[in-house]
Amino acid sequence: MLIGLPTTIRSLKRKGLRLEKGAILDRDYTGPVLEKVLKTNKVIHEVPTEGTYKGKHVVVAPICSKDGNVIVALGIVDLLTTIDLPAVFQEYVFVLEEVESAKKITSIK
Repeated sequence: MLIGLPTTIRSLKRKGLRLEKGAILDRDYTGPVLEKVLKTNKVIHEVPTEGTYKGKHVVVAPICSKDGNVIVALGIVDLLTTIDLPAVFQEYVFVLEEVESAKKITSIK
């Protein structure tokens, strides 16, 4: 399991695993994005319209053999897409401005 994120893995020849919170939930797992990566050999960032992770942002990457052929697809739920980064950075700037303002006030005294 990668950093506690829901993780899936499937090989070209066999269905794979679905893991969440450190536990194997399915030993015969596949999903639409895993299948797509096995066919295209490309990293895919997508919101599936079907399957276990329907409606959730996922990232699935191919793992390739030495000759460049995809042999495994590895996927995670992409939690970064759920964070409103502009809002986080806007708050960060606001906090920095408050700190700088407080420094100026204390240096005047």
